[in-house]
Amino acid sequence: MPRVGMTADRLTQAAAELADEIGFDNVTVSALARHFGVKDASLYSHIKNAKDLRARVAALAFTELADQVAANMAGRSGKDALSAFANSYRDYATQHPGRYAAMQQDLDADGPAAPPARRHAELTRAILHAYDLTPEAQIDAIRLLGATLHGYITLELQGSFRHTPRPTTTSWQIALSALHTLLSNWPED
Repeated sequence: MPRVGMTADRLTQAAAELADEIGFDNVTVSALARHFGVKDASLYSHIKNAKDLRARVAALAFTELADQVAANMAGRSGKDALSAFANSYRDYATQHPGRYAAMQQDLDADGPAAPPARRHAELTRAILHAYDLTPEAQIDAIRLLGATLHGYITLELQGSFRHTPRPTTTSWQIALSALHTLLSNWPED
């Protein structure tokens, strides 16, 4: 019998909050059960297993980030859209490091995170409309944007840039300007 007040959505939200507090890798069914003061078995009427829980956290994170990105990109194009997208991404990762980590896992193409992940990818592709790239070049540009933004954000969150006095935000803005320049002058195949 399901516990009163316990739902998959409530468990997902609690797991996401837990991920931000203790790290996504430490979120387990047991950790979540301890959080609620229940036995592990009582959660299985709401979630299938740990993989399902982790995918649900990723789905929540992709949804939250896509909503934030869409709101910040509204009415913008070119460098302004790129900056709005990138800054939303960075802000989300800073505010929700566990949820951000959840989005980096290998997800099933038909799992709960697939629809919001596709929406996020569509928003990424929307940035590129102003740059007049071929469909093939868009794929390459999306990969470049993802790798650059994720790499910078991950290194920054790990404290890798603390060894120099130059503010990380200054370097971030330079990186975004460089990406805009590259996208504006994309090399031909």
